[in-house]
Amino acid sequence: MHYNRLIASVLAVNAAVAWYGVRAGWWSGPTTRLEAIGAVAQANLVLAVLPRQQYVVNLVGWAATRPSARWPLRLRWALGKYYHLGGFHVGAALAGTLWYAAFVAAVVADWARGAPDVTTANVVLTGAVVAVLLAVVVLALPRLRARHHDLFEASHRFGAWLALVLTWANTIVFARARHPGSATLAALADTPMAWLLALTTVLAAWPWLLLRKVPITVERPSAHVAIVEVHHDVRTRVGTTRPISRHPLFGWHHFGIVPPRPGRRGYRMVISRAGDWTAAFIDDPPEHVWVRRLPAVGVANVRRLFRKVVFVATGSGIGPALGHLLAGELPTKLVWVTRDPVRTYGDALAGEVLAAQPDALIWSSDEHGKPDVLALAYQAYVESGAEAVICVSNRTVTWQVVHGLEQRGIPAFGPIWDS
Repeated sequence: MHYNRLIASVLAVNAAVAWYGVRAGWWSGPTTRLEAIGAVAQANLVLAVLPRQQYVVNLVGWAATRPSARWPLRLRWALGKYYHLGGFHVGAALAGTLWYAAFVAAVVADWARGAPDVTTANVVLTGAVVAVLLAVVVLALPRLRARHHDLFEASHRFGAWLALVLTWANTIVFARARHPGSATLAALADTPMAWLLALTTVLAAWPWLLLRKVPITVERPSAHVAIVEVHHDVRTRVGTTRPISRHPLFGWHHFGIVPPRPGRRGYRMVISRAGDWTAAFIDDPPEHVWVRRLPAVGVANVRRLFRKVVFVATGSGIGPALGHLLAGELPTKLVWVTRDPVRTYGDALAGEVLAAQPDALIWSSDEHGKPDVLALAYQAYVESGAEAVICVSNRTVTWQVVHGLEQRGIPAFGPIWDS
């Protein structure tokens, strides 16, 4: 996966920097050069925050889908994997944590040698930062994340904020010790670590300044699905996603944006019963939700790179695809595997899908049972003459379809667990 390649690439670059620094004497002198190690550690955490900024995600998605469909297929196929950008986040976060561990070792060594600018407070604060970062990393491991998603989300958010506060405190202590005759602000201005921390703080805070609480209307055509109309008077691009939550600080879930019904404003989302959060949302829908103001480019935007694509959706995976289907900007073929579409999603939504894709292959699992989705995708690809396949389903089916098609030399794309 490109995701894993990005992680490995970032770690390899950091290993090269560490080795070159050893040879060039960057990290040691009469005493350990703590500022250099700390600056590299914090620079990695700055890079880890960047891929979580919607502006950065949208810029990468825009740039990756600019090439013409006349470009070589292999190159367009590679560019279409832009949504694996989360691997850059993970690689930089892991590298930053390792650099901070090295920083702790250096601080303890200098403190034990009696270095005048290293205090007991530095040892305690630096150790606390690394402990928090390690806890965040451990709880983000795929298996733990899948089993305890709420714990992962809370640790990732509040743990990162706590690490930021502790690092600020540690940096202030260091700056005052190294510039004893200067005011605190002047000492910080002369400390490279402080500038990197300021940038990290701005990047971490910026998305939370864009939160809005907006009213919604929820239609439940069946016990399995909620169709949410978000009364948020903003323009939304086709193919974008937006996270929503009942509470501003936790419980965020991404859903594809569906254009509003004719004559209405705002946008829609299709939510199906797929866990505790979605079940509670369907059974007891709120009157308002929190949204982040800037929508992010979704995986399905890779369609812009190809002359014709097959959309494979299971259940409410039709939501992220529906905007593209209704826009009709590119020849597409739809394969939709779902429970009885009219009974599950209602006449209105099922009618929109059929109007946009009259020749769609709709597999009713109520009538025919569970299909071989990979076989259906391959059949639609061959019969339609498409260049690529986009699959929006659960993690297992998406992997089976994407991996199965790519083994056959067919460009295929689908959300990964960190996209």
